[in-house]
Amino acid sequence: MRCPFCAHDDSQVKDSRPTEDNTAIRRRRQCDSCGARFTTFERVQLREIFVVKSDGTRESFDRSKIDQSVVLACRKRGIAQERLDQLVSGVQRQIETLGESEVATKAIGEMVMEGLRGLDTVAYIRFASVYRDFAEAKDFEEFAGNVRDIGQE
Repeated sequence: MRCPFCAHDDSQVKDSRPTEDNTAIRRRRQCDSCGARFTTFERVQLREIFVVKSDGTRESFDRSKIDQSVVLACRKRGIAQERLDQLVSGVQRQIETLGESEVATKAIGEMVMEGLRGLDTVAYIRFASVYRDFAEAKDFEEFAGNVRDIGQE
């Protein structure tokens, strides 16, 4: 594993353990050259999955993009990182169990929204505002009204 600090190619694994949700192995490593310590995660990938964007372009599935979106939506909400990791892992499992080699960004966005809806309504609205491209304040009002109606059922 290449060191992120000095780009040396060799490092030693100092500690390995499963993550909280048992979906990955967390490894603490130490660079043989500079001695810096860093963490890596090893996850199972069942098959190569491609994401089809709205303009028709395809790219390899990248879990970190979902992770970044979820972290941004949940910023300053006091939600534990473990819960965010569980949400992202759940979305990734859903995508992998579809059995398809291609998944539309729209489907991924809906999976993330569903997960956020059960986790935190403010994060849900934040994510929806970007995902559904809210243009005006009334878009927020309408969506928040729908969220409130769902919560009262």
